[in-house]
Amino acid sequence: MRYLVTGGAGFIGSNIVDELVRRRHEVVVLDDLSAGKESNLAGVRGNIDFRIGSVTDLQAAQSACRGVDFVIHLAARTSVPKSVHDPIDTNRANIDGTLNVLVAARDAKVRRFVFAASSSAYGETPTLPKLETMPAEPISPYGVSKYVGELYAQVFGRVYGLENASVRYFNVFGPRQDPTSQYSGVLSRFMLAVLEGQPPIVYGDGEQSRDFTYVDNVVDETLRACEASGASGRVFNGGTGIRITLNHVLKLLEKITGRKIKAKYEPPRAGDIRDSQAEISLARKVLGYEPGVHFEEGLQHTWEWYKGAYGKK
Repeated sequence: MRYLVTGGAGFIGSNIVDELVRRRHEVVVLDDLSAGKESNLAGVRGNIDFRIGSVTDLQAAQSACRGVDFVIHLAARTSVPKSVHDPIDTNRANIDGTLNVLVAARDAKVRRFVFAASSSAYGETPTLPKLETMPAEPISPYGVSKYVGELYAQVFGRVYGLENASVRYFNVFGPRQDPTSQYSGVLSRFMLAVLEGQPPIVYGDGEQSRDFTYVDNVVDETLRACEASGASGRVFNGGTGIRITLNHVLKLLEKITGRKIKAKYEPPRAGDIRDSQAEISLARKVLGYEPGVHFEEGLQHTWEWYKGAYGKK
C-alpha cells in the first residue's frame, strides 16, 4: 500500500513512518519542518518519498496525494498555549490545512483519510473517563481546530463518500518529542530539566492528571484505523484508559533516574485541562486495539532516549 503521512517528520509522524517502512509499505511524507525535523527520518530517508511543503498549500497537498491509498493527517500546530497566543495561525494550519488535505484526498480517490484528532475536544467536562459520545466542549483555539477537523472529515464522508476515521490522541509521549520549546509536551520538558539539573516546572498543584500514552500505542491504533472495517465515519479515543498525576510522574522519574527531583510550581496556564482519561472500549471493539506499552515502561524507554539525545556527552 502507499501511504501519505502529513507532518511525517514530527514526533508522532516519524514514529508512524518508521512502522510503515518496517511493514514494507510505500510512504510519502509532506512536512514544512516548522516543528518536524529531517533527522527524525534519518533511519528511513532512502525508503520514503520526502517532500518539504505545507498543508496550507493546496497544490502541495494534491501532488502528495496522487496515487495514495491511505492518508494519515498529522500536520498541525499542536500546542494549546501557542493557540491561545496566536489563534489565527492555529486556525490556518489546523483548519484550512486539514480542509486542503481532505480536498486532495477526495480528488485522489484515496481509500481512507485518518485524522490525528485530540482529547482537547472534550474540554473541561468533569465526567471521567471521556467517552466518544460525550459532547465536545473545547476550551482552547487548539481544541476547537482539532474538533473542526473531525467534523470536516465526517462531512467529506457523507457528502463525497470519502472513508474517514479520527483518533483522539491523549497526551502522547516518547522518543523524538522536542523538549526545547516552552510549548512542548510536559514529559519531554520534565526529562530535559532532570538532565540539566534544573527543577521541572509544574503549572498548577501537580495533582492534575493525564492519560499519558506511549507513542507506540497510538502508532498501532492509528494504523488499525486505516483498514479496520466498521471504522469509517467514527471517532476513537487514543489513550490507555488510565490517568496519572504529574506529581506521581515526578516520583516515578526519581525511581527511574535515581535522582532527587524538586519541582517548581507555577500558576495554571490558560486553556489547560485539569484531568483527562480515555474510555477505550470502542477502539478495542472496532479496531482490536490494546495498549501494548504501559506508562512506567514507556517512561523508562523515553528516559533512555533523552539521555542519549540530550545528556552530557
